Amino acid sequence: MKYLSLFALAILFSACSNSDKPTAVKSYSIEQLYNNKAINGAGFNADETKVLVDDNSTGIFNLSAINIADTASKPLTHSVKDSYFAIGYVPGTNDFLYSADQGGNENYHIYLQKADGSAVKDLTPWANTTNGTDGWSADKKFLYITSNKRDPKFNDIYKLDVKTWNAELLYQNDGGYSPGPVSKSERYISLIKSITTDKNELYIYDRTTKAVKKLSNDKEATWYPAAFTKGDSSLYYITNDGSEFSYLVKYNLNTGATSKVYSTTWDVVGMELSDLEKYYTVYVNADGKTKVLLFDNKTGKQLDFPEVKDGEVKSAVFSPSEKNMMLTVGSSVSPNNLYVYNFEKKELKPITRTLNPAVSTDDLVSAEVVHFKSFDGLEIPAIYYKPKNATKEHPVPAILLIHGGPGGQSNFGFSNQIQFLVNHGYAVLAVNNRGSSGYGKTFYKLDNKDHSNGDLKDCIWGKKWLQQQAYIDTAKIAIMGGSYGGCMVLGALAFHPNEFKVGVDMFGVANWMRTLKSIPPYWEAERKALYDELGDPYTADSVHLKKISPLFHYQTINKPLIVFQGMNDVRVLPIESKEIVDGVKKNGVPVEYITYPNEGHGFQKKENLITTANKILAFLDKYLMEKK
Repeated sequence: MKYLSLFALAILFSACSNSDKPTAVKSYSIEQLYNNKAINGAGFNADETKVLVDDNSTGIFNLSAINIADTASKPLTHSVKDSYFAIGYVPGTNDFLYSADQGGNENYHIYLQKADGSAVKDLTPWANTTNGTDGWSADKKFLYITSNKRDPKFNDIYKLDVKTWNAELLYQNDGGYSPGPVSKSERYISLIKSITTDKNELYIYDRTTKAVKKLSNDKEATWYPAAFTKGDSSLYYITNDGSEFSYLVKYNLNTGATSKVYSTTWDVVGMELSDLEKYYTVYVNADGKTKVLLFDNKTGKQLDFPEVKDGEVKSAVFSPSEKNMMLTVGSSVSPNNLYVYNFEKKELKPITRTLNPAVSTDDLVSAEVVHFKSFDGLEIPAIYYKPKNATKEHPVPAILLIHGGPGGQSNFGFSNQIQFLVNHGYAVLAVNNRGSSGYGKTFYKLDNKDHSNGDLKDCIWGKKWLQQQAYIDTAKIAIMGGSYGGCMVLGALAFHPNEFKVGVDMFGVANWMRTLKSIPPYWEAERKALYDELGDPYTADSVHLKKISPLFHYQTINKPLIVFQGMNDVRVLPIESKEIVDGVKKNGVPVEYITYPNEGHGFQKKENLITTANKILAFLDKYLMEKK
C-alpha cells in the first residue's frame, strides 16, 4: 500500500438518469446524518452469547457488548477524549482488549479491561512507541504483539503471557522486515521486505535453525502472508507474481510445493482462516467493491453466504466454536450493520440498526461505477453520485473527489459527508486516477515518478466527463481531497489554475521534500520503497520534488481555497497546511483555514466531522454556488 493511503474516503455515487423532472427529496442536516452510527465488530465472547464492537455513538469510538439473543447493547468503555478500537475478547473470558492512540499521534497502545470493570491495564506501557496485535498462540495462552520499543524504526514480535501479561521477545527484527503471522508451533515467522511500492519479498524465518528462507522470486511482484495452518504444514499467501491481479496461494512448508487456491479477474486482497480451520474466507476488490467469499477448508468448495437483503457482506468473523459467524453488511445508502449467522440452525439475525430513523434511504443516492477516457486514451474508473434533483432544466454543481495515497482507491461504502453534499445538490465524482489500487499492477505503477502529471490530468479529464453530462452546471465544478488527494487539490489549483472554480484541501501535502524527510520512524521498512516511487529528497530527485510541490507555486493559485488540518498529524505536518494558506493569502484569494488540536491524520471525533462538513457546504455554497 502506498504512502498516506490511510485516508480513504468512502465514496458512492448514483447513475446518469436523464429524467427532466427533478425528484423531490428531503433535505438532511449533517447532524442528522451523523446520528447514523459507525460500527465495527471484533469477535465473540467465551460462550458466544455476545459480540464485542466499537462504535461512535458517543461522538468518538467506544466499546460495547451486544447480547445476541435480544440485541441489547451494554457500553464497556466511556472515553471522552480519544477513540478506543476493539481488538477482541481474551479467549475463554469476557475480558477484552482495545487499542488507542493519543490525540491522533498514531502511537497506539494495547489495553486490557477486565470483565468486572476493574482498572484498565496498558499492556504496552512504553513511551513513544506504536504497537499492534499479531494473533494468539495455538493454546490461547499468549498474545503476539508487534512493537518498536527496542528500535523506533523496526517492529519486533513479543509474546504476552495472559496470566501475567509480561512481554517476552519472540523475534528481534534486525533486518528491516515487516513481521507477519506466527506459525502454530512458533517455529516459523513470516516476514516481508519492501523493495519498491510495486515489489516486495516474502520470507520465512525458522526459529529452530535460525535460517531465513526466501519464498518470493526476483520478479516485479508483491507477496503478503495470510495464515499458517495447523501442524506447521502450510502457509497461505497472496501474490500477483506473473499476473495483473493478486491471487491466493498455498505453500507446503515440508515440500516447498505451491498450489493456486483462488484467482479471479480482480485483486484478492485478504484471506482469513477460522480458528478450527473448518472454513476460510477470501476478500476480493471487485471494481471498487469488496466481495467476501466463503470456502470449506477441507474440500476447497465455495459455500453460499446467507442472503442479506439490505446490503452486501463486507467482512466475516468466525466464533471460536465455528458455529457462529458475525457479518458486517453495508451498502452505499446505509451504514454498516452487524448480523450473526448460526451454521447449525441456518439462521441469520440482524443485531444492529445504524441508520438514523429520521433518515430515509429513499432520499439517499446509490453508488455507480462509471468510466471515462483520459488525455492519452487510458480508461479511468470512477464512482459517481448524481443528485436526485439534477435535470437538464435544473443543472447542478459538481465536486471531483480525489482519494488518498498515492495508491489508494475510492470505493463503495457509506459516507455521511458525501451523502450530505449530494443531498444538498452537489454531484460527486470520485476518480480512481492512474496509480490507484485495484485495477491491476500495470495501472498501479503508472504514476511512479510522474505524480501531479498524468494522475492530475486524469482528474481534469474527469471534470471534462462531468461537463458532458447535460444536468451538470459546467461552470461550477470544485475539486476536493485529503492527504495525497489534498495534494492533488493544491496541484490542480497551482498547475492548472483555470480548471476548477474552488478547492477543498484536507491535510494535503504541500512540500514533498519535507513530507518525505519527516516520514515517521516506524515506517523505516517502507521508506526506501516510497523514495523509489516518489523520489529521494536527499538526492537530485529534490529538483523534481520541488517542481511538483504546490507550496513553491502558490503564486498561481487564484481560486478560493479551504484547508483543514489535524494538529497532531505525523504524516502531513501542520506546517504544510499553514504555509500554503499563508502563501495563497498573499494572492488576495479567499482562504479559510480550520485546525483541530485533538486530531491527527484523518478526523475521528464526530463534532469535528460535523464542523468539517458544515464548513465545506457553506464554503461551496458561497464560492461555487454563489449563494449570498
